[in-house]
Amino acid sequence: MTQQGDENYLTTAEVARRLQVKPETIYSYVSRGHLTSVRARGRRGSLFAADEVERLASRSVEHPGVVERIETELTLLKNDELYYRGHSVRDLVEEQSVESVANLLWNGQLEPAAFVAEPTLVDLARASVAVAPATARKVDQLRIAVAVLGAADPLRFDLARESVVAAARGLLGVLIEALPGPTGEGSVGDRLWPKLSTQPVKSGLLDAALILLADHGLAVSTIAARVAASSRANLYSVVSAGLGALDGQYHGAAPTLAYEFLGRALQDPIRVLSDRLRSGEPVPGFGHRIYQQRDPRAETLFGLMADEPILEQLTTITRRIPTFPNSDLAIATMMHAHDFHPDAGEALFAIARIIGWTAHALEEYAEPGLRFRALGVYTGREGDL
Repeated sequence: MTQQGDENYLTTAEVARRLQVKPETIYSYVSRGHLTSVRARGRRGSLFAADEVERLASRSVEHPGVVERIETELTLLKNDELYYRGHSVRDLVEEQSVESVANLLWNGQLEPAAFVAEPTLVDLARASVAVAPATARKVDQLRIAVAVLGAADPLRFDLARESVVAAARGLLGVLIEALPGPTGEGSVGDRLWPKLSTQPVKSGLLDAALILLADHGLAVSTIAARVAASSRANLYSVVSAGLGALDGQYHGAAPTLAYEFLGRALQDPIRVLSDRLRSGEPVPGFGHRIYQQRDPRAETLFGLMADEPILEQLTTITRRIPTFPNSDLAIATMMHAHDFHPDAGEALFAIARIIGWTAHALEEYAEPGLRFRALGVYTGREGDL
């Protein structure tokens, strides 16, 4: 029973229209404490206080400045450790498949669901990639394929959770199949391996890398993906937004920069380190903005490569640098140890991060739309104003 007249309350349908969300999203707001529902008098359904709805709406479309704090249940970085929904990534690498970890991030359950590639879509993606110039990197090929696959999906604007998850599974399956080169057999990582290297598959190593790189909180590409999702862009557009931000030299290119540095350092470590230190530029593959003493992703990958001869050479380099190696150096080490293609690191990073972008998109679809609205401060010429 409401304490005020019903004119001060809105129905579920009215709230959905005001917030520009689906009716089922309203109840996710209730469960998260953003809205309070009351029982309607004399009829079925719930009502919501109009002033409370307006306060929530002001956080989105009419928000006066940028959203600086984003609530997320996905990834925690704490005490130099990384967790997905409360599960240590170290444990996930040892015990779970890539598909299970994806489902954990998307649905909160450690249950595997295969990344299935529909043959007709694989053919379409391969045809689209084939027209790219010979200079195109693998991440460029992924970007092209995502755009074409989005255009080919007539139901891409269905943003219901189950539809988005199904689209993500299909997208990942097709991308892995469609990249140039043979497709391996077995796990996700083992199927991807021949696309990135001509060397024999080291089973499980790429799976570990995909799990470790799947998400890392609110990195710049993830923010780009969430902004796109906030406008209710479909999954393919969300992924395209993430790929665009990933293309920068400070983000997705980091594994390639570490790969190139390591390649030179393995030949003449003292000279290469000396030249780098003299330049005043940071040494690629070392240190991190968030981690203080160690990068758990790097430690995990190095542990899986403990029998690789390259690690002895790597020790000569790392002991001369006063900070710790990060995941970029670990990926670069894996690439050199198994003769990966020079652009494989960026492609691996992109495929892994599609898992995380999907999870963040699902969270963002449950938030008020268009809530990322920065306040611009004009600093140009005023003229005749």
